[in-house]
Amino acid sequence: MTSKKSKFSISRTIVNIVLLVAGIAMAFPFVWMVLTSLKTLPQLLSDPLSVIPDPATVSNYTKAFDQVPFGQAYLNSAYITALTVIGTLLTASMAAYGFGRIRFPGTKVLFILFLATQMIPKQVTLIPTYILMAKLGWVDSHLSIIVPGMMVNPFAVFLLRQFVLSLPVELEEAAMIDGASRLQIFFRVILPNLKPGLAALAIITAIDAWNNFLLPLVLLNDPELFTVPLLLSQFRGKFAGINYGLIMAGSAIATIPVLIVFLVAQKRIINAMVGSGFGGK
Repeated sequence: MTSKKSKFSISRTIVNIVLLVAGIAMAFPFVWMVLTSLKTLPQLLSDPLSVIPDPATVSNYTKAFDQVPFGQAYLNSAYITALTVIGTLLTASMAAYGFGRIRFPGTKVLFILFLATQMIPKQVTLIPTYILMAKLGWVDSHLSIIVPGMMVNPFAVFLLRQFVLSLPVELEEAAMIDGASRLQIFFRVILPNLKPGLAALAIITAIDAWNNFLLPLVLLNDPELFTVPLLLSQFRGKFAGINYGLIMAGSAIATIPVLIVFLVAQKRIINAMVGSGFGGK
């Protein structure tokens, strides 16, 4: 018994050490980015391999905000992200309820085909998407970013379908006996019970929408409409030059909000994935 306990303790220690090393390896690039953003240009040129800034300065952050309209880009990204999240939660939850509860010929085949679209690279659909947005008159408009983001998300439908399948059918049967319609059952019975999944999906969708770069790059031309990732790309090419401290400051400005959201909500994401019976049905 003692031997088993000692072996378990040793294996657990090894696992913890491996996880610690992996955690440090993943955190180091971000830490290096922040430390580099606090360095002056002479220090970067004279000693580029140094880790600790000497002296530390926040002038790179003030210069970044002075040279490009990060404030407007933050506003654009914030409301695009908010509308994308709200739309995705609504459309994905309705589709998940349809796939999870409403049976019709070919349900499983249609759902598998729908999930298969997740494997299609976004670059493949870029030209058809642009042509469609052009015909709708949405090129150089935030609608071209928001609508595709909220309407096409197979992962979101799959995640919420797992939650729908985990709910007891008796809840709906009781509502049907009371005379509730499908729509009433969805909004009054199903949707309130999807809160853990909706919360996790909202966080995942928000991070993805905030970091979206490809569609804004192709569909947006007016600098006033640029999102944070798109403005950051322009900032690197036109303003920062070889000043890597300035580049890292701009990158930190774009990254920190998403990182904070993820750190605050990571437990909710993990709990939602576990509670959904992910892959179980």
